[in-house]
Amino acid sequence: MPELPEVETIARTLRPHVQGCVITSAQVLRATSQHPLSLPLEHLRGCRIAEVGRRGKLLLLQLDASNAENAAVRGCKGLRLAVHLRMTGRLMPYAPETAPGPHTRCVFDLDIPASQMGTQKDNAVVRAGHASSVQVKDALDQMKDVPPDVQDGPRRLFFDDVRAFGLVLAGTPDIFDRWPFWSELGPEPLTLTPKNFAKSLSGRKSAIKAVLLDQKILAGVGNIYADESLFAAGIDPRRKAADLTRAQMDTLLKALQDVLLLSISQCGSSIRDYKDANGNAGAFQNTFSVYGRGGQPCKKCGRPLEKAKVAGRGTVYCSQCQR
Repeated sequence: MPELPEVETIARTLRPHVQGCVITSAQVLRATSQHPLSLPLEHLRGCRIAEVGRRGKLLLLQLDASNAENAAVRGCKGLRLAVHLRMTGRLMPYAPETAPGPHTRCVFDLDIPASQMGTQKDNAVVRAGHASSVQVKDALDQMKDVPPDVQDGPRRLFFDDVRAFGLVLAGTPDIFDRWPFWSELGPEPLTLTPKNFAKSLSGRKSAIKAVLLDQKILAGVGNIYADESLFAAGIDPRRKAADLTRAQMDTLLKALQDVLLLSISQCGSSIRDYKDANGNAGAFQNTFSVYGRGGQPCKKCGRPLEKAKVAGRGTVYCSQCQR
């Protein structure tokens, strides 16, 4: 399942393709891929994609409904489309004549208003007026990868999902508040302070890895980045969260943030199906310290890495380096 770095990478690479585009039609090809709480996707016709972002493992398209064709949707504030990729979901742009594939679950036809054509690149770079120089460079680099046939004019956006576990949900803030997965999401790890991180761990008797995987405590962390960050922090994944000292908690948060940022800089990890919106694989899997390396030598001490089940998940760690 794509985790925070992969979904962040998809958001960054999808942004130049779709931000500023207007949804001219939307179709659900598999009914179960649309969340029961969702507004009908066809009601999104006329909405403009104002922003592409992420919350935890959810990909988010913020919509401007000022010119929505549906009267009930027109003018709705805070309208957004969430895509939960789950195991095998992908959201990728295609040329307008492209036919859906065998695993395409939803199709969005998009167009760029004439007034937007000269500013699409700027919209891909400037996010809410506070893009950093690194974000600007990343966005401009991503524009180089946009195929010529989808740089200008109409294009299609396909939600493909081989195993069909993924979901799309379109709704207002009130609708999202009724979605337990959304309303119970914990804080974002990249902006979490050491004080609040320590507070979230305080008194928890579960294994520290189980706590990191709990989306109600921390949004976006999955098996890969729990294992990698615990190794970087030198903490045994089986230890009770409440038994960590404050210094260890601070070290773990720093390690988690460093690992997530490093993975984002390498476009995430491609283990099976993950690719970004340009169809490119990530590279972070080439630098794994422990994940998927059970029985292989530890990169720090040389001892064979051990495997265990923690919180029902396969876990790899070093019994010498992680205490």
